[in-house]
Parts: sequence; structure tokens; C-alpha cells
Amino acid sequence: MSQDPLVIFTPSGKRGRFPVGTPVLTAARQLGVDLDSVCGGRGICSKCQVAPSYGDFAKHGVTVQHDALSDWNAVEERYDQKRGLKEGRRLGCQATIQGDVVIDVPPESQVHRQVVRKAASTRPIVMDPATRLYFVEVQEPDMHEPTGDLERLKRALKAQWDIPSLSTDFSTLTQLQSILRKGGWKITVALHKANNSSDHRLVAAWPGLHEGGIFGLAIDLGSTTIAAHLCDLVTGEVRASSGIMNPQIRFGEDLMSRVSYAMMNPGGAAEMTAAVRDALNTLASEIAAEAGIDPSLILEAVFVCNPVMHHLLLGIDPVELGQAPFALATSDAVDLAAPELGLSAIAPAARVHILPCIAGHVGADAAAVALAEETDTSDDLVLIVDVGTNAELLLGDKTRVLACSSPTGPAFEGAQISAGQRAAPGAIERVEIDPATKEPRFKVIGCDLWSDDPGFAEASAATGVTGICGSGIIEAVAEMRMAGLLDPSGLIGSPAQTGTPRCMPEGRTHAYLIHDATAEGGPRIAVTQGDIRAIQLAKSALYAGARLLMDEMGVETVDRVVLAGAFGAHISTKHAMVLGMIPDVALDKVTGAGNAAGHGARIALCNAAKRAEIQDTVRRITKVETAIEPRFQEHFVAANAIPHATDPFPHLAAAVPLPDVSFNTGGGGEDTGRRRRRRA
Repeated sequence: MSQDPLVIFTPSGKRGRFPVGTPVLTAARQLGVDLDSVCGGRGICSKCQVAPSYGDFAKHGVTVQHDALSDWNAVEERYDQKRGLKEGRRLGCQATIQGDVVIDVPPESQVHRQVVRKAASTRPIVMDPATRLYFVEVQEPDMHEPTGDLERLKRALKAQWDIPSLSTDFSTLTQLQSILRKGGWKITVALHKANNSSDHRLVAAWPGLHEGGIFGLAIDLGSTTIAAHLCDLVTGEVRASSGIMNPQIRFGEDLMSRVSYAMMNPGGAAEMTAAVRDALNTLASEIAAEAGIDPSLILEAVFVCNPVMHHLLLGIDPVELGQAPFALATSDAVDLAAPELGLSAIAPAARVHILPCIAGHVGADAAAVALAEETDTSDDLVLIVDVGTNAELLLGDKTRVLACSSPTGPAFEGAQISAGQRAAPGAIERVEIDPATKEPRFKVIGCDLWSDDPGFAEASAATGVTGICGSGIIEAVAEMRMAGLLDPSGLIGSPAQTGTPRCMPEGRTHAYLIHDATAEGGPRIAVTQGDIRAIQLAKSALYAGARLLMDEMGVETVDRVVLAGAFGAHISTKHAMVLGMIPDVALDKVTGAGNAAGHGARIALCNAAKRAEIQDTVRRITKVETAIEPRFQEHFVAANAIPHATDPFPHLAAAVPLPDVSFNTGGGGEDTGRRRRRRA
């Protein structure tokens, strides 16, 4: 007897089987997927728009046929004619399941929108932008001295600003004559200076003196999220910061899944390129509106991204990055015009700079972190960890810098977790467990109170408690280890072993209950044994990458650790150390750098000289390839223990004594929790 079709929702990763004919909206509701609907499924509100994906999805183990959903019906046709549906979108209340399908829920269809927590750093930047404003007075045309307006502008720029050469895009040239005459031959021009060159390009012009400012975008294009900072190119001020989910998630949560999608589906790479470019245009429009500026004043953009995102942004098939020797199409910085990337939401003559990649699995985002943190000038040995779906690590000082990437997967971001979700209002982001009573308390995004504080229910009523995000699951697992609910192997104890009924039987294993609102129709949020394993796999890959760099450097310890990205800003150093995500150092030697990749992008946007500097730095960084290093697996296996099977972690032991428990006895007796494990 054949099984019902498998339905997989992204970005949540939730999945289930449903009978043929089940509406997508119904499936989403039964799985607890965050899909909005106001009209009750009548096809009026359009809140339940979804984007089905077709083709082979090796990551999910499904092939989605083009008839996986029902054909368009009259309701969708009428809505599209009256209000319009984006290409590829369906109404979840109307489309029904006919076969295995992968369905993306776009941000605007989510009740609780993702919080992209990559705020701009407040660290100062020396202003030396590649794009600048120049006010000039141009000689009027003279029939006795026939020259073009552009040629006389060039002469004026050379005489008044010592600018020797000028080129222009056709779009700017077509407007030049009317601008000159409107300004009475006085004009403000925005010129972009090419790297290591005296050549300038005319990218915008205004009649008379332009005082409306010019702007640039610093964009951190990640596997899961896209974060952007809108910067004033005169003052360096960040006028707005915003972010959206990377829509490529529906093709695969991790990078290799997307490479696999491109390999297995003809045109798959182009499909992913189109999706991310469309998202970038949406993000540019939204951030300009948030700042209250005309998008045509955005004259430059700087991108940092990992190698797969780099290639897909440029429209290059990433297939070579999926197999040794992981060859990049180019590792140098790339400069091009915005229209070449399909960026239509900013000025038509805007210029784009993409930072150089370090190697096939270590990208421009790692180069941006190196630029922001100045690893190559450090007097002490520093490990910089930028955690995302693909972690990138730098280890070095002023004598030498090493780099590697490590495939941590999406567990740190709330995916592959039973009650996991992205960081959105209502998601549990902080957890504490009383070691005596074993009772938990937590905080949710959007509410400042802890769950055991008076007034929490009222304060969180607007969002509810909807799930647990990456920072929440990391703290929950670490707190379980500190409270004696979890042994070093990662096994959750039974109620008898732990002394709390919150450790509930779940099949042949146990789960720790954090929050249960099923009586009121809400969710049940627990940490399952499967969740623990997902976190162990992710943290083991991270630690193994760090140990490989330390092996290459010939050291057993580092002087300090810097946690970069949203992870670094929202996870306590104590919990990261208890999990064994990073090598053992004194807790006060672990610091958060915020969105270091985004800060590096801002530096490159606001200081053209730094672009040449990072290009030179990247050439001197030594790449360690985790995929072919034989010791990676050895380090990975040892790092599965919490915090570690063999490394002693003396600084952690002095600061946070961990209960010496073992639950892996097979008996489940009352005294099994008191058995001591042999120290390695």
C-alpha cells in the first residue's frame, strides 16, 4: 500500500505525510508551520501565499513532480487577475497536495516574521569611499568651439578637481544634457573611482548643488539570512539596517544541498540565482523606504558571502564547489555594474564590489571578518568563529593566519529541531534550569520578562510562546548538562535518574519538557534526544574545525576566542563553552564581535583603500581543507561528548563544575545516575 505524499515546509524544515487532496494551508496548520491566513481559507486575503519547488531534492530524499500540487483553480485565477500573484506563488488555501512536495513559506506569509539579528557595529570607520560627490561649473557650449557636453564636463573636472579621466554609463549619458541646462551649467556629479586606478566613472548627476546625499549598501549574503546596512557615503552613518530570509532555503538548507540541487536539476543554478536576486531587490526597496530615501540615491553596493552564494549571486554554476579540488571560478574581488546582477531597485549606474574569496569553502564573508577583526595584526593568538549554516574559522596572529570552513548545518539556527523555528517574536531565546528543582524558565523574543516573572502571560500574549530558536536550543542543552539532566555522552536521563518528571519517556529515549500549552491549544516545547544529537553534530563539526587549525599552527591552546555573527551577539560564552563548541579558554577571553562580516562589508564600502588591503591579506591566509584532512573525523568523534571526550577544559571546570553523571547503563535503575564516568 502506497504512502501518502510527503510535504516538507521551508524554512521551518517541518514535514509530514498527508492524504491526496489536503489543502496546503491545512497541512501547514497541522504541522505548526507559521503560515498566515485571515479570511478562513476563502482565497480573499492572500496571506497564505506559498512557493512550491520542483525537481530532485537529495537533502530531503524526494523528487517533486510538476503535478505535485493541484492545478490553478478559479479562485486563484480571479485573485491573480485582480491583485496579482508573484510568479511561482500559489494560495495555500486553494492548492491541494497531489504528490511529494517542497513548499517555501515566504517572509510576508509568516505570522511571526523572522528577526534577522545582524545589527550594524558601532565601531568607527575611516571614510575614504570609492564614490564621491563633486560640484563643478561647466563651460557653456560655443558654436565656434564645437565640443560635446560630456567632453566639457571632463575638462571642468580636470581643471577644478584634478580628475584626469572620466567614463560614463549610457543611462547617465542620456540625462546629462538636460541636467546641465537645468542647473545653469552648474552640476553635482557622483564619481566612482576604480580600484588602484585614477579612472573615474560617472554614476549619477544632479543640477546645481546636490545636498540630498548619496548612499551605499553593505550586504552580508548568508545561506540562511541576507542582512543589509544602508550607509551614507559622505558621513559613514548607518541610516537603516534590515534583513530577510534567503529564499534559496527552499532548494536546500545547507550549501551542499544547493550544489546538489544545481547538479540534479537542469537550470537549477539559474533558478537559485533568480530567487536571490529578486530577494535583494526587495531588500533594497524595503531598506530605502525604511530610511526615507529615494532608491536612485543608492550608488554602490558591497557584498560579502560564502563561495556558493558568491557563485550563485554572479550567475555561475556552483557544481565545481561540490567536489574536490573545490575550484572557484575566481577568487579575486569582482567589480561590476548593478544591472549585471539584475539589481534594478537601486541606481541604474550603481557599482558593485564583491570581496575576494579565500578558497573554495572559505569565502568573501571570512575575508570581511579578517578585515573587521584585523587578525593579521594581533599580538596574541586569536580564534575567530563565525557561526552560520556553514561556520568559518580564522586562527592567527601577526605572524600567520589560517582559515577553514566547517559544515555545522542549520541546527544552530533552529532548524532540524523538533520544536525549532527561526528567530521570530514568540520564540524561546533564553533558557535557565534550576539545578536543584530541575525546573526551567525562559525568555521569548519580543518580551523582556522571564516566564516565571509576574505578568509574563500578559506581556507575551501578543506573540505567545511559539517554539525555540537557535540561541534557545543551545542554552537549553547547556543548561541541561549543568543541571545533571544530560550526561557527557549527550543522553537524557529518565525521571528516576534525574529526579524530575519533566524528563518524559519518548519512545526508547527521553525528552525534557520546557513548556506545555497543549491544554490551551498551544505548542508543546521539549528538547528531545534527536535535538541533542543535532546539536552534537553541529558543535562537533565546529570544534573539529578549530582543532584542525590549532594542529596546523602547532598549538594546544589559544589566547582568546571571538564569536562573530548573530551567534556571537546572542549566545553567552558560558553556554558555548559548556557545550564544547569552542576550545577551552578563560571565559573572560571569549568575546562577541557582533556581525563582523557585515562590519567588514561596511569598511570596504566606506574605505576604498581597505579593498586593496584585504585583497593582499587574503593571498597570505593559509587555507586548511576540512573535507580532506584525515584528522577531522578523529576530532569530530571526540567532540561529540559534552563538552569533550578527551580535552580537559580546565578553565571551564574551574568556572562551571559539571555534574558527573552517566545514564547509558541500559537498566534505568534509580542509582544509575550516580555512576561515575572514567575520565580520559
